[in-house]
Amino acid sequence: MPAFGLMPLAWRVLGIALVVAVLAAGPAALAWRYQDAHYARQLAEQARLHGETLNQLTQAAAARQQAEQDKRQALEQRLASSEQTHYRALSDVQRDQDRLRDRLATADVRLSVLLEAADAASGCAMPAAAGSGGVVHGPVRARLDPAHAQRIIAITDAGDRALIALQACQAYVRALH
Repeated sequence: MPAFGLMPLAWRVLGIALVVAVLAAGPAALAWRYQDAHYARQLAEQARLHGETLNQLTQAAAARQQAEQDKRQALEQRLASSEQTHYRALSDVQRDQDRLRDRLATADVRLSVLLEAADAASGCAMPAAAGSGGVVHGPVRARLDPAHAQRIIAITDAGDRALIALQACQAYVRALH
């Protein structure tokens, strides 16, 4: 007697049914495999495109950052040049003021002021310097005390420094805009 109580014909029918089931399931399994491969290709393509997009975005960001660094560096160079120019102007003014102060202290130069004709009668007049080509009396002048002249020079020095500082600030603001 056959195993499990089946007859040989039943075994054959069961075998044939099994073969038919496998053959029927084969195309479905192949279809699943095809779909899996298709989806895998789609996902790979999506991943590649995503990677390219990220790469492009990274390159664009790097280019923007480089452009900003270049602009900042150019601005720093302009500001450094402007600072040197204003420092040079300030040192020139300071040197000129120091020379003038020294000349006032050694009586090489005297400061004077113009007087009105009515003040000339008060007796503090000083004759005007002769022009080239003859003795022509110009307006009446009075000599300033050297201490007052030093104070006037100090005031003009402070004013010159303030103007140079203002020009430096204006140049800085112009460079930023």
